[in-house]
Amino acid sequence: MTATNPLSHLSRYKIILASASPRRKELFSMLGIEFDVIPAPVDNEDYPPETPVEDIPEYLARKKADACDFGSDTLTITADTVVVAGERVLGKPKNTDEALEMLSRLSGATHKVITGVAVKIGNSIKSFSAVTEVSFARLTDNEKEWYIQTYRPFDKAGAYGIQEWIGCIGVTGISGSYYNVMGLPLHRLYTVLTQIR
Repeated sequence: MTATNPLSHLSRYKIILASASPRRKELFSMLGIEFDVIPAPVDNEDYPPETPVEDIPEYLARKKADACDFGSDTLTITADTVVVAGERVLGKPKNTDEALEMLSRLSGATHKVITGVAVKIGNSIKSFSAVTEVSFARLTDNEKEWYIQTYRPFDKAGAYGIQEWIGCIGVTGISGSYYNVMGLPLHRLYTVLTQIR
């Protein structure tokens, strides 16, 4: 019996991951299909101030998809991830002080990681978001400072990467998709892609 990749039906499309994130590239490659990486031409990640917190990532993913025009035979995937502590959205820290403040906010508490994903074919866009809850142990000042100094998490929402040292020593529990916390909810995305015909 010969088996094929359940996503082989997508071979008629040119597939583009419109993201500059090396983690999303690594994750998407795990699906075993050919794709190119062309970051979405979006200068800013602004959103209307009245946007509910849980809708921000999907709004931004759709905004990125809207900015991409690679042709009708192209399947484009965009994504955006935010960390939400209470009702506060934690983006990417601009400096060490911001990273320290973010980690202090996450320390000893449970927060949400929300990733919005948009899949665009021609002018049609399907989008969704996934939510994962992550609980952290109480971190010492030295642990936070050493992590920031060593891993420099300035390109990561919430100032941390769960796959790095801080995740190993700090994360006490997770409810939802681990890959979502890394930046791409693979199971949800895979399910959407299998339904494309």
